[in-house]
Formats: sequence, C-alpha cells, structure tokens
Amino acid sequence: MPVDSRDPAIGRTIDRRYEVGDRIARGGMASVYTGLDLRLDRKVAVKVMHPHLGDDPDFRERFIQEAKAAARLAHPNVVNTYDQGEDGDLAWLVMELVPSITLRDLLAERGRITPEQSLDVLEAVLAGLAAAHRAGIVHRDLKPENILLAHDGRIKIGDFGLARAASANTATGKALLGTIAYLSPELVTRGIADARSDIYAVGIMLYEMLTGTQPFTGDEPMQIAYQHANDDVPLPSSTASGIPEALDSLVHWATQRDPNLRPADAGEMLAELHAVRERGIDTPTTVLPFVTEDERSTTIIERPKKQRRPIVAEPEVVQDAGDGVATTALARRVTVRRRRGILWLALVLLGVLLAAGTGWWFNLGPGGRATVPDVAGQQEQAAVELLAEHGVEVSELVTERDYDTPAGHALRTDPPAGSEIGNGEAVQLVLSTGRIDLPVPALEGRSLDEARAAIADAEFTVAEAEPDRVFDDRPAGTVIAALTADGTRLSEGEMLEERSPIGLRVSLGPVPAEAGQPADEARAALEEAELEVDFSAEEHSSEVEQGRLISLEYPTDRYLRPGDGVTGVVSLGPVMVEVPDVVDQQIDEALQTMRDAGLEPDLQTNIPEALWGFPGSNIRTQSIEAGTSVEEGTTVVLDANF
Repeated sequence: MPVDSRDPAIGRTIDRRYEVGDRIARGGMASVYTGLDLRLDRKVAVKVMHPHLGDDPDFRERFIQEAKAAARLAHPNVVNTYDQGEDGDLAWLVMELVPSITLRDLLAERGRITPEQSLDVLEAVLAGLAAAHRAGIVHRDLKPENILLAHDGRIKIGDFGLARAASANTATGKALLGTIAYLSPELVTRGIADARSDIYAVGIMLYEMLTGTQPFTGDEPMQIAYQHANDDVPLPSSTASGIPEALDSLVHWATQRDPNLRPADAGEMLAELHAVRERGIDTPTTVLPFVTEDERSTTIIERPKKQRRPIVAEPEVVQDAGDGVATTALARRVTVRRRRGILWLALVLLGVLLAAGTGWWFNLGPGGRATVPDVAGQQEQAAVELLAEHGVEVSELVTERDYDTPAGHALRTDPPAGSEIGNGEAVQLVLSTGRIDLPVPALEGRSLDEARAAIADAEFTVAEAEPDRVFDDRPAGTVIAALTADGTRLSEGEMLEERSPIGLRVSLGPVPAEAGQPADEARAALEEAELEVDFSAEEHSSEVEQGRLISLEYPTDRYLRPGDGVTGVVSLGPVMVEVPDVVDQQIDEALQTMRDAGLEPDLQTNIPEALWGFPGSNIRTQSIEAGTSVEEGTTVVLDANF
C-alpha cells in the first residue's frame, strides 16, 4: 500500500502487524483510521496520536492511559481495545472497528428522537458505563460524538481518551478537559471528576435526545460553563411537548448540581431506568428503531386502542301473570345463574393462573433449568448471543492469556459447558487476550545453559536449530547474542511475541593461533578447530625466525566459524649475503661495492670528501672479513684514515 505523503500514518504497517488505511475520524488528541490486522486477517480501527503531541509526555501518557483503561473493559456496549504500543514517532492503539454512525449524526439528521428510542440509547450507554464504573474507571468525556450506533443495531461507548481511574478526588490537571456542553458543575468549578460526573453528562445527553437542543448555550465556552455551575437544568417537557413525566424525573435526578443528589454511579441509574420501563411510559406512538442511510423515512406504528366488551349477559325475557311469582322466579334464576357464572369464571381464572404460574416457575421462574452451551472459540458477541439463546445470561466478562485463541474470543464459561443452572443464575464468560508481546531477557554474557533457562522463564522457546558457534575473544561457551528465527539480532528488553523461538550465538573462544607461533604448531591447532588452513605463502624476514608465522589472516568483517579458511605467511628467516673484499679500493668505489652487496658501509676516515677519488684515498681495513656470510643489511665498518 503506498504511503500518503500528506498523512504519514496512512499506508504504514505498524508493529509489523497492522496495516493503516484511510482516515475515518480526527479528534483533538488523535486520528482514527481503518486498518487490517495482518496476523488475524480482520478489519480493525487504528487510533494514532497526533505527531505534534508525541513530544509532550503528558499527552503521550494520557493516550497510553486510554488504551489501558479501555483494555480493562470487556462489555458489549463498550468498543473493544485489542492492542497498544509505539512505533517510532507513532503512539497507537488498535480497537474494534464498528461500522456505525454517531448519536450526534442521528440528532443532526432528525433533530430529536422519541422517548422510547431515547430509553434504548440510554439503557445501552448506562450498561457500558456501569461496567466502567465497576472497574473503577471514569470516562469524563461522554457526549453524542462518542456514542456509536452500529448498523447492526448495537450501541457502544467509544473514546476513553480522557478516562482515569476513579477516586474521591480525580482532578483534570492543568486544564479543564472534555466538551464544555456536558461538563458537570464540579468539573467546571473545582476540576474534580468521579462517576457522578459521568452521570451528569448522561443526563445532558438524555435532555438533548428528548428535546433536540442542549440545555445551556452561549457564544463563549465560559458562558456555558457558568450556566452549568450556577443554573439548574430545565425539565425537557418545558422545552418540547410529549415528554413523559418519568423521563423528566430521570433528567432532573441525573443533572443535580450537587453530586451527592445524583445517582452514585451508572448502575444505580440503570436500575431506575429498568423500573421506569416496568411501570411503563405514556407514549402514544412508537418510532421504529434506527434506519440505514438509504431509509430516510420514519415509519410510525399507531398502537391500537383496547376495546372493552360487556361482561353482563342480556336479560332473560319472562311473561309475568301479574302475581309476582314469575318475576320472583326470574330473579332467583338470574341470581343463581350469575353466581354459577362467577364461580365458573373464578375456577377458570384460577386454573389459568395455576397453569401460567406452573409454566412460569418451571420455564422462566426459579424452577426452570438451562444447560450452558459450549462457546469456546466464539467471538465475544457471538458467544453472548449463543448463551442468551439458551437462556443463559453473562454476569461478568473476564480475560485470560491464551496463545492459541485469538484476542476477544471465548475460552470457556464458569460454570463450564454442559452444566445445568437455574433461571436467574448467570455465568462468567472467559475471553482470550490473544498472544502478547514480552521483553527479551538479558542473555549476552551468560552460559548456554543459563541462557536457555532464562528464555524459558521469560515465556519464549529455545530455537530448535543448534546455536551459532563462532570464534570470539570471549571465553568458550559464552552467549554472544540472541537471535530471531531469521537470524536478526535481538536486544535486551526488545518486545517479542510470547513463545517465539530465540536462537543463540555462542563463543568458541579466540582463534587458536597467532602470528609468531611455529607454523606447524599453529596448523595443528587450527585444523583441530575445524578451520581450513593454507600456509603455502613464504617470505624472508629478519624479524621472524625461520619456520614461524609472519602473519595470520582470516575475514574480520564477519564472525569466523568452523569450516572457514585461514591463511598464513611462513618466515624463511633473513636473507644472507657474502661480504666483498674492498681493502685498497678507493673510498667511492668501496662504498658502492658494499651497497651493491646488500650491506651497510660505515666509513671511518679523516680524508676530505673532495679527495675521495684521488690516489691514496683507499680503504685500509674492513670490520668483517671478506667472504663471510652475513644477514642482508648488516653494517660493515671501513677504515680509510691517512
């Protein structure tokens, strides 16, 4: 894929695994791209922090914090986070790709949505947020832009970029973060956020879904912030018609300026929402759930009105003779008939109730039983749906490392598959985190056995191939380097997929020969080390004794291994020459004769150089007798004094 010069992320393959495609969103901290997981061959979303923020450790830490916070959550209403890391100048995380529009897109298109639709969205948001709050995580940036409405009907919370572990005093730091229209009063005034701050943002979103507007507006952000801090959020019914009182109450409860008067967390508000649904809300019409972009019309289904039927029988006609007897009899018969009818009706109703109660008890009630299906290997959503089809609910999603099962796929349930559980009981669904990257341990300098043990302890495997044994200055048996399967050198602390094979390069010790060593001795040592030896080259040397190595040569740009060739030059000793006889020769002639013989003349004379060519300027004696065999370059003293 070609790299887009306008966006350095597009076209890159990060971590040798994720291929980055087109950009689909851009936020204040990062951009989101489509991506492809080359290892699992699945589409993903890749979130990359803006390069200009990479040098700021606070932003970089916040970005990494998003991945860690989101990765702790495993819930159908939260966008899954699969992986996170850094690749050169890019800090990135890999998430579930959810084909969707945002709640903001829907509100921009329709203005507002019905109370029933608002409750559907609210229920999904609170369910996902409740999981975050149970995990001790505060989102801190809830808004319609971060609520994804998937094309398949799922509703998910995304963008935990401002998420932090919850505490009694979770502050924003140097600057007030999040979208101003959804900030709680305590965030505006004190910069402190907890789970109740998320509830405030949920209340504002519910208000906006019901009315199509935000409760507070202004030309400047500070004007809006001031209203959040000092004004009560109005009831939705004061802005738009047709809002049930129960939803007014939910908005009022969630948007109290005093955090202590709001729901303690999303779980408490979700429980109240379920109670509202059970009580029912007065909604004369129902809008069908979200339609695709091609289905722009909204279908309204009118709820049929219930018709009442009379339960009193038509009166029986009796002719009265005038004495009142017929009238009295009729009254008695009607009374008896009515009593019998009421009795039979009561018996029928009792039978229906008993049958319904028995059916409910042994099917949907506490007496019913369900068999846990086998969901191993299923993707999370498919596993949850399969369990639901068998009447089994999921109480908790937990993760566990597993090398052979892809991340996000089910490993097992607890109780296990095949177990029978009662209605109302739930199972724990265990999901795989997939293969993870681990740091390479320190191996250089260790013995071979120690290195192999360290590899196993670090949850890698020792490569099946024999260690790469090379000659090195370090002692024999010492590990020189750790290697990947293709021979690439690994550094200590470098991240590598768990159970990956690690090869070792081990020292054979120094090369067992050196210059100056007797050639025969050197040859034997090198051949014993399984090296190919070539000592055919010979040279005279006045410095190296005959039969010893003048030099030893082998490749120095790579490691020397058994089977490689080594060459050497063997000394023939010094060159010997015969001393010539120069006694009685003139000085100039004698000097030249000595030099021609390969000797160094040392002239001792008191004769001026200008007279060296005249008779009488002859050599009287020489220090080495003529005919003597000496080493080439030997100095011979010549005496030519008067």
